[in-house]
Amino acid sequence: MSSELSSKMRANLADIYRFIDRQPKPVDYVSTSQLAETLMVSPPAVNRMVNRLSKLGLVEHQRYHGVAITDAGRVEALKHIRRQRIAEVFLAQVMGLNWLQVHEEAGRLSHGLSETVVQRMYEMTNRPGVCPHGEPIPDADGVLPPAQDVLLADVEAGARARVTRLITREVDRLQYVEALGLLPGCVCDVIHVAPFEGPMQLKLGREFRIIGQNLARLIRVETLG
Repeated sequence: MSSELSSKMRANLADIYRFIDRQPKPVDYVSTSQLAETLMVSPPAVNRMVNRLSKLGLVEHQRYHGVAITDAGRVEALKHIRRQRIAEVFLAQVMGLNWLQVHEEAGRLSHGLSETVVQRMYEMTNRPGVCPHGEPIPDADGVLPPAQDVLLADVEAGARARVTRLITREVDRLQYVEALGLLPGCVCDVIHVAPFEGPMQLKLGREFRIIGQNLARLIRVETLG
């Protein structure tokens, strides 16, 4: 099957996986219109992509339900994501690119990388476990460890949490998160959560931050103690 997949098809499959994985609540299906809007392509283009992937058994398309990724599709998607995340680490660590820029650059670079080069990049960066955004790097078989973190938006007042990863790649949002100091590894205390989807008050060291729920849904954390 792998030989039948073009680099573009692999990238499309990874995009579908990422879109499903980043939903605030677990979902199995997403609509083709949602995919078209997220991937910024036309609905007919999405339908053609889904039909090609469906014929290979990598996605399942059900009328009135939408598109779901199969187990085989998930493995192929994660193999592609592994290549891109290793490339991100390489660009940041070895080439010195700003972490805000590496996602887009790695997306272009990873299309043409052989497994030999990917493995060499992996070794040169000391076998990283996460990308610069804190996202875990799948293993060579397309397997990820079970996620133990939660959305910051779901953490209750009084809890202490450590930022594990950021699930946005929009540069302006990443810049804002960086300015707030909410980067992977940061520890914060949740002081107050306003009712009715209101903002959260956080304490980082001696400083306080107020963030909205939209931003809190783009940050994943592990609770401490």
